[in-house]
Amino acid sequence: MSTDTNSILGLKMPTDPRWVDLASISLEEILTDHAFCEQKAATQCISLIQRYPDKPELVNALSPIVTEEWGHFRMVWAEMKKRGFSLGRQRKDDYVNLLLQNEPKGIPAEEKLLHKLMIGALIEARSCERFRLLSEGLAEEALKKFYYKFMVSEAGHYRLFIDLAEQYFSEKQVRSAWKLWLSIEEKVLEMLAPRGDRMH
Repeated sequence: MSTDTNSILGLKMPTDPRWVDLASISLEEILTDHAFCEQKAATQCISLIQRYPDKPELVNALSPIVTEEWGHFRMVWAEMKKRGFSLGRQRKDDYVNLLLQNEPKGIPAEEKLLHKLMIGALIEARSCERFRLLSEGLAEEALKKFYYKFMVSEAGHYRLFIDLAEQYFSEKQVRSAWKLWLSIEEKVLEMLAPRGDRMH
């Protein structure tokens, strides 16, 4: 994957370069937050399957992602145990919570699906960008390789959410919704200071 991840993913705002330095200082904190992010990603896929069981393409596509995301949690937890870190408690995710506050209200369930898929794609895209930064900016070679694998995986998940949206909605609808959520995310990031103890 090109290092120009933002242009590939369409993200409007690059992560503040200070974030990697902060994350490297707070390695136990960033790994803990990463572990919980993987748990939440698995839970979100389960939630979509439960909400839209009448869509076999969605069920077929997301079922293996649930397993993969939980496998990612186990990978991060194994890395933490190897370093003598403890998991700690789940942290509030201001980034995701602020995104979710922008979900349209009072719209049909079918239209809600489009926005949920866009949010999923957006979170995966931003995670991909952050993992790339860690894979390039951390000092430890083993951790750089560790995060490179996650970067590749998240890029695939971002694409999967977009592809799913294109199965159920027109190209114009998907393009319009993706543009909207990129703008929303830009505003959300402007509200948040870079934190080395958070993946987002």
